[in-house]
Amino acid sequence: MKKETRRATAERDALRPEYDFRNMKGGVRGKYYKSYRAGHTVAIHKIDGTTDVQRFTLEGAVLLEPDVREYFPDSETVNRALRGLISLLPKKHATGART
Repeated sequence: MKKETRRATAERDALRPEYDFRNMKGGVRGKYYKSYRAGHTVAIHKIDGTTDVQRFTLEGAVLLEPDVREYFPDSETVNRALRGLISLLPKKHATGART
């Protein structure tokens, strides 16, 4: 099997011109930011005619601002940094819970 060159890889991974949104006019960055953070409701219509409504929120999720994301590109780096900070914090005292 012949090894793929860098140029061939770049050409294969390049976006088609019709998918290039860099020069798009009228787009608004962050248009749905607030509503996404607030959560959303999904209605699931079943074959038997019933409908289930489920609410989805970002509970437990943390959204990083772009300037922070430059330093912490993935969950692993964020968790490593936070674990380092945890060791500097005073110990929490359990209130009736076992630790």
